[in-house]
Amino acid sequence: MEDFYLKNIARYESLVKSLGPALKPRVSKGEAGPNMVVSVRIRPLSKDEGFPSAIFPRSTQGNVVDIHDLYNHPRGIPILKSFDYQVDQLFNSESTTKEIYENLVVDLVHFAWNGGIGTLFAYGQTGSGKTFTVSRLEQLVAETLMDGSLAGEGEVYMTIIDLAGNAAFDLLNERTPISLLEDSFGVTQMVGAEEYKVHDKQRMRDLIEHATSFRKTASTLKNDASSRSHAICRIRISHPATNSDGLLYLIDLAGSEAARDVAVHGADRMRETREINTSLSVLKDCVRGKAQSDILTSSGRRKPGQKIPYIPFRQSALTKVLKHAFDPASARACKTVVIACVNPSLADVVSSKNTLRFAEMLRVLVPATEKTDLDPKAPMNWTNAQLKEWIRENSGTPPILPNSLAPRESGVQLLNLPSTEFEYRCQKCPGVGARQAEVFRLKLWQMHNDSQQNSELSKKTIRSKPTASAEPNTTLELKSRMSSRDLDPAPSKLPFKERLRPGMVVSYVMPLERGAALGLPNDPKLAVLLCPEEAIQGSAKDALGEAVNPGEDGNVNTGKSGADNGDRYLCALLMPGQTPDAYELNLWRQIVVDVNSMDAEVHLEYDAATRYYYVSV
Repeated sequence: MEDFYLKNIARYESLVKSLGPALKPRVSKGEAGPNMVVSVRIRPLSKDEGFPSAIFPRSTQGNVVDIHDLYNHPRGIPILKSFDYQVDQLFNSESTTKEIYENLVVDLVHFAWNGGIGTLFAYGQTGSGKTFTVSRLEQLVAETLMDGSLAGEGEVYMTIIDLAGNAAFDLLNERTPISLLEDSFGVTQMVGAEEYKVHDKQRMRDLIEHATSFRKTASTLKNDASSRSHAICRIRISHPATNSDGLLYLIDLAGSEAARDVAVHGADRMRETREINTSLSVLKDCVRGKAQSDILTSSGRRKPGQKIPYIPFRQSALTKVLKHAFDPASARACKTVVIACVNPSLADVVSSKNTLRFAEMLRVLVPATEKTDLDPKAPMNWTNAQLKEWIRENSGTPPILPNSLAPRESGVQLLNLPSTEFEYRCQKCPGVGARQAEVFRLKLWQMHNDSQQNSELSKKTIRSKPTASAEPNTTLELKSRMSSRDLDPAPSKLPFKERLRPGMVVSYVMPLERGAALGLPNDPKLAVLLCPEEAIQGSAKDALGEAVNPGEDGNVNTGKSGADNGDRYLCALLMPGQTPDAYELNLWRQIVVDVNSMDAEVHLEYDAATRYYYVSV
């Protein structure tokens, strides 16, 4: 086949040149999900390859790439066949690994630092630049983790293993065999793999170079040092203060090969190729299944009784290691980045088409729907274009850039972002500080809560029958009250401690050990006032089993020592929910809070759709 291309290079270049700029535009059939980014990197064309480039990124559509192949027509006159592929981000041959890191990977690092699971895959034909890309990205990750720019204290641990078929080896321990076993909780453990704690970027680099020297490589038709195994670098970020950790996986997949490339190999190379291609096929099914599951869950498109897609993560050692990143039953937040590396040479056009087809299949789009019957003021109904327009008009000064905050997300997808990631994206914009980012996030949530409340009110109005003695609208609003704000705005000018009332929500300070015993977050701690301490009658105990009502001696057991600190209120606990800044009201889990330990009033809004309470501006 290469001889055919060599003989017809002049005709190929002439046919490509005659195409001109008139290419059929690629129409998107929906919006990409926020938890999966599929990208393509085109490596530079080597001068000694002797073939022209067959891959052409479109200048008009930055995420579409065209491949022009020369077809050996039976009539004897070669003709041109063109194919186009669409991904989320495209990096041409002039793009640097630093650009890829800043556009894709640095967000994964922050995501893992804040307790999420970030996963990066580099996929492609052998010799397409996967190992080169991942090696440089690992060094940039080390710089970010160790330069002190990340907020908070974290301990960084590294494990690097090698998967050859179903066998696993520890690359940081001279390729010692390890076992992949599931524990009693169903989590896959790397039994026998050593985990190293790192304190500086040079130590991380040394570990990465040491692991690379033990990785399995072999000579193939396309590459003298082809990676014949999957290398998995796992970075665990532990936060002892909160007893939580995040995970970052950087995975250099083994190079895929076409059937014509393995024909000249021996039995060992052919067996390796078969195992590699099988594991890559399972990986594709798992990544795609997880993306479909995330979209059904986050966009509210899952119908009652509808089953989530089946994810076959037990069918290969690679996906078994990453089970918690694919398992739809996992409560951990996950984000995945795929970098498909391609060789632009005309001689490798068949493999490049397979790689791009694989990458395009990983994109799971949220189908575009007509929204004419939906409230245009509700953020959860906004498209990406509507969301960007609202960000431009309402972000304040300095402006928050729409492409930084919501490059692909729709309104409902942005509302599902963790608060830390939302504010981190805002602070990437020049001049935007933490306070502006927080206020802007709360402003969006205020609009969402208001739209939900208005929706509920309109439903109640439609259902109510007008009569001569019908109640006024203000009475209907009182019955549908969904906010903790005081109905009378006049007293709001007074300090909140002078107007304490049942139903008010306050933030308060509590010793860390008592908060940990109750399962409360470090900050903020919120509670709903029920009644003053002296109003308690009979026997009452708090959530820790301690008496909260006055005893015979007139004292209250609050877990505090020393003199009386002032008035106390019996309060119901507010516990963190599953979505960002969401709270659940635990009415029967109660504590006594000293007025002196209360530091502010907090306004909560009830969201009927999620059944959570959210902090409002």
